[in-house]
Amino acid sequence: MRFAIFSDLHGNLEAITAVLEDAQAHECTHHVCLGDVVGYNANPHECVEIVQQLDCPVVKGNHDEQASLSTSSRDFNELAEQAINWTRKHLTEADRQWLGDLRLTRQVRDFTIVHATLDTPAEWGYVVNNLDAVASFTYQHTPVCFYGHTHVAAAFIRDGGVKRIKEAELPIDPGQKYFINVGSVGQPRDGDPRAAYCIYHTDREIVEQRRVKYDVATAQRKILSAGLPRLLAERLELGR
Repeated sequence: MRFAIFSDLHGNLEAITAVLEDAQAHECTHHVCLGDVVGYNANPHECVEIVQQLDCPVVKGNHDEQASLSTSSRDFNELAEQAINWTRKHLTEADRQWLGDLRLTRQVRDFTIVHATLDTPAEWGYVVNNLDAVASFTYQHTPVCFYGHTHVAAAFIRDGGVKRIKEAELPIDPGQKYFINVGSVGQPRDGDPRAAYCIYHTDREIVEQRRVKYDVATAQRKILSAGLPRLLAERLELGR
């Protein structure tokens, strides 16, 4: 079995299309979505449809939650707030209902999925360092947990202590625990504009971090044509 595991599509149709094509080329048999299907980019409804059609395990992201509400229940920064207000208007009622009904955590086969943290998933905290990871490891009951939210691929391993590691292909030792960020499909923030996702090769017990080129220019034109903030278009080519 090969799982294509992706997160933070954020309404970027061009990016998720490229990722799914890459996953197919690498013979992935299953798909998993870690949330934030919508927000920031100009094709939220289409991205919801794509994930629904995959009929795969999905967990809720903070932008999914906000899009499902009539008004924001917590503060976003100004850029995110402008985008989520636009997004609400371009989703169907069925889209919003589906997003609102998503679960915060799930177990898939022998691994766990969450958008943000395992200790307080509804608080949308960020796991960016060893100390952040410690809290989630406390609530992790499977060898591997995949998460998103930061838009930066990363992996933490607990083997007595907790350390951050960076490997394009990470071997999974069943005697240890791994908390793995798959990066962002629709808005990477690590300086690399290519879409990011992971392939979990369960037969070889390896997690492969992948980057995929996509049509950034078209995604940018759609953002501008929709009247969304120009910065949302500009940041795509910078990977910020």
